Parts: sequence; structure tokens; C-alpha cells
Amino acid sequence: MMNHQEKSGPKSKIDFFDQAFTRNPFPVYSEIRREDPVYRFMMPSGEYAWIVTRYEDALAILKDPRFVTNPPWMQQEGPTDHHNILSKNLLSVGPADHRRLRNLVQKAFTPRMIEGLRGRIEEISNDLLDKVQNKGEMNLIEDFAFPLPIIVICEMLGVPIQDQDKFRDWSNTIMEGAYNPSYTEKGSKAVEAFISYLHGLITERRENPQNDLISDLIKTEEQGDKLSEQEMYALIFVLIIAGHETTVNLIGNGVLALLEFPEQKEKLLKQPELIHSAIEEILRYNGPAEASNIRWVTEAVEFQGKSILEGEMVLISFASANRDIEQFSDPDTLDITRQANQHLAFGKGIHYCLGAPLARLEGEIAISTLLRRMPGLRLKTDLAQLEWRPGIIIRGATEIPVVF
Repeated sequence: MMNHQEKSGPKSKIDFFDQAFTRNPFPVYSEIRREDPVYRFMMPSGEYAWIVTRYEDALAILKDPRFVTNPPWMQQEGPTDHHNILSKNLLSVGPADHRRLRNLVQKAFTPRMIEGLRGRIEEISNDLLDKVQNKGEMNLIEDFAFPLPIIVICEMLGVPIQDQDKFRDWSNTIMEGAYNPSYTEKGSKAVEAFISYLHGLITERRENPQNDLISDLIKTEEQGDKLSEQEMYALIFVLIIAGHETTVNLIGNGVLALLEFPEQKEKLLKQPELIHSAIEEILRYNGPAEASNIRWVTEAVEFQGKSILEGEMVLISFASANRDIEQFSDPDTLDITRQANQHLAFGKGIHYCLGAPLARLEGEIAISTLLRRMPGLRLKTDLAQLEWRPGIIIRGATEIPVVF
């Protein structure tokens, strides 16, 4: 492989990893869509990458088989370090492996199975709010948005709930390390601890199967369905990361959007049946995934007037595509009654988010329960003062102090 760090090209003037950008990236994305919609920038690693910002272009790349999450040269580099083990997951493997792995877990995420969790999710939501109701304030992330989905996914998988905080720490560190070289050592330690923990849990479940997803996966593996232990680590990893990261930030960003547009919050309070379209609009307006995972181009491509060379990295900005005025009228306004809302918050194509039905249900129940019990909810600080999580993939505030 050639060293893409040596390619010519102007150094990006936009720092996608700067906190000022992260706090409110939308005006910058609007400018890029207008001026240079397929934009070349420098990653923290020093390598150049492209970011695609318009809706139609995003769709085109998501469907184009030349843009892959698993380039051939990566499949050939085979050291079995911990990062490689976790990289062979649903988000990054090729179509054949993706179909096989997805089929193994799909039954746990059918609409019927997810709907069956409704009562339990309502119970967890109310339990969490019971703990803070009399205090009159809380950190929305710490006290509500984080524990709700981690409890749900831990119960589905069979992970003891007393270990939820470990998963939070590992998940945060691994996600933040994905595109930030300064986190590399910290990230490697988190991956190592995560795999070591899973190894113990899988060993225990082999000897003592339970009625949970990990036991089901072991059963499938023992029936000869070609699920290696490495694949099991990667599969559980992506279910935990995707199973709670998405929902934490759907709830957090959703509440912030409703507080930013108080008339929409009032409308939802008066018409709680609008929660379905409200969640879709929240996903469009400020969804939990700012950009796709990296794709690499397998051959030189001319795309929208740009020459993208073989081996170059491409990211799709869901945050930008979902605010494209060519696709959405008045895109910078939250409208919980918006119809035909074909946002890209969960991606498209074979890598469409497996956990989307669960995230939607958790988001609907969490926000409905919160508004019903705390209708006077408001931010304790100024919106501009909130700190946002680093990186360009996950979009969410680290803390959201609220009073009610």
C-alpha cells in the first residue's frame, strides 16, 4: 500500500476534531455542502480523508460497492492483536460474513422481540426517574440516558448488571480512541480488558447456559454455524457499543433539541401520540451518529468532480446529509410533525443499523416518560456551555445538567 500521508493537497482549514466545531458543526457543514461538498481533510493520524456532505452523494456512496469497510489489504494483514479481533465485526466485515453474522443475531432484534421489551424498558425508565424525582435536578446522561440502554442490552446479553460501569468506561475509551491517536494506549488497554472480561463470561456460559443472547450464540457456535470465538467477541462488542451508544445520545440529543425548540416540546406534551414522528425528527435534526465508519475506495474513482485514489479513506457525514436543504425543507428547524422523513441517521444498505428498532423504542419510551413525569424540564446551564464528546463518529454531550 502506498503511504497516503505523502499525497499532495492543501492541509484542511477545518478541524473536524476541534471542540468549537463539535459544539455546533452544522453551520460549517452547510458551508461545505455549498462550496466543496466532497471535501478533503486531514485526520488526527496525519492521513488525508474525504468527507461527503450532501444527501444524494451520501446515498450514492452507501450503495456503491467500490467503497468498502473491509478493503482487501486489511484482510491480508493478519496479526491477531486485540484491535484486529474486535475489528472483524458487523460494521466492518464484507457482505458474505456480514450476512452470516447478522443472521445469527437478527432473531434477537425482530420487531416482535423488541416490542416484547416495552414493559421492561418502561419499568427501567420509571425506576431511574424515581431515584432523582425528589432532588429536582439531575445529569440527564449520567442518571438516565446512559443507564437505561446499558441495563437493557446487558439483560439481553446476560451481562451481570453490576458490571455496567465497566462497559461504559471501555465503550467510551474505545470509541474515542478510534480516530484519536492520543488515545491509542488507553484504547488498547480498554480493548484488552473488554476481551478478557468476555472470555471469562463466555467460559462461564459454556458451563452454565442461561436464557440470554450470549448463551444462544454459544449454542449456535456449537451447532457448527462457523462462529469463531473471535467473531463472538466482535459481535458482542458491537452489540454493546451500538446497543447503548446510539440510544444514550438519541435520548440526550433529543431532549436538547426539544429544549432548544420549546414550542415543539409543548406540542409533544399536549399530543404524546406524536412521539413516533418526534423521534424520527430528532434522529434527523441531531442524530447520535455524526458520520459513518470509514470506507476505503478499492479503485480510483471520479466522484462529483473529485479524483479519489485507490486506498483513500471516505467518511459520510450523516449530520450534514440530514440537514441538506435539497432533501429537507427548513432543515435547521425541529418539526416533530415532519412527514416523509427519509433521514440517514441509521445508515442505509447492508450496514443499516441492526439495533435501530431497539434504539427507536428506547428513545420513544425514555423521552415520553421523562416529559410526562417532568414537564417543566429545562437546562441548568447555557446550551453553548455544554461539552461534546470528541471525535467525528459519535455525536453527544458528555453531561447535560437539567432541573425540573
